[in-house]
Amino acid sequence: MCTAGIEWKRLRQWPKWRNEPVDLIHAGGEILTYDAWDAAVMLFSPASQACIARHGKTSDDRTAWARETLETNALAPYVIGRETFAHAQSISFDAAGGASLASCDASLRAEALAKLRTADRLSVRNAQTQRALQAAGIDAPLSPDPATLTATLFDDRIRAHANEGAVRDLRRTYPNGYLAVQFSVDFGDDATLADIAHQLSQIDLGVVLFRAGAVPWHDDLDVYARLASKLTEAQCFESLNIWDICALIASSAGYAGSSLHGRIVAMAYGLPRINLLHPDDAARTGKQSAYAATWEPADMPGAVPIGQLASALKETLALDRVVLKQLASNLVRNDSSRYR
Repeated sequence: MCTAGIEWKRLRQWPKWRNEPVDLIHAGGEILTYDAWDAAVMLFSPASQACIARHGKTSDDRTAWARETLETNALAPYVIGRETFAHAQSISFDAAGGASLASCDASLRAEALAKLRTADRLSVRNAQTQRALQAAGIDAPLSPDPATLTATLFDDRIRAHANEGAVRDLRRTYPNGYLAVQFSVDFGDDATLADIAHQLSQIDLGVVLFRAGAVPWHDDLDVYARLASKLTEAQCFESLNIWDICALIASSAGYAGSSLHGRIVAMAYGLPRINLLHPDDAARTGKQSAYAATWEPADMPGAVPIGQLASALKETLALDRVVLKQLASNLVRNDSSRYR
């Protein structure tokens, strides 16, 4: 559900824009902490893993390949300021994310902060990023991620996709509801999958495994198939069409996964949601936890370790749907105000 890498490549393909009075908008995303290597990898298809492995052996190799791929020496290439568009009419950062900014590479952080200081408008999507910018002398108001407006802007289209094809079939297959489940490929070792299967088997709902994205390091159908084989009521959802994915979440009983945008779409529809922490990340406060801590009610679980998934899901699924719908409406009002 992330197209930042594609959009960067388009910017590089149209150098004439560099001298035009453009209005440049950074719309959401965890853009402040992505380095050049991460950004370059996101431009590649899963079939390019061998190329990525070849260039990822050393730091120098990664840096050289990333600069060649992106055609820039930027350390934080997703953050673009007047160093690139000197004649821009305006540069905006709309609900930018940078949950790990305080702990990222010092040179990258310095470059990102310098670019942010050239912005005409700046807001961030969580309090953790806000505090990191305040420590650097930059004031930025809080604003929900733009994906908060998914249901408000696109509900008719999403409902149309829910009433046809694979999503319609899933609704018929699971008349008592299904859980929309997603996680990245780094959850794919046997022990972790066994733990996830054990947790999901305690929930009295069907399980539909979907990909929030298919770029390298994102989600993988083969991993999902291995998990599905360990569950009695599970299916893999193959479509990568963004409207199918939104329809799948919107039609579900709730969402569980590692994707922050999966959570935000569930929030937009007033649905139960929970994020899953990778075992290696159990002690780290990442973007999922930071976003939940900023915008969720106190009794809504944020990001939990795998061993707490079943209990957290039961707690989340028991929450009052009227309250969740009201929260969604409140966030939309907050989100919409910046466009007036």
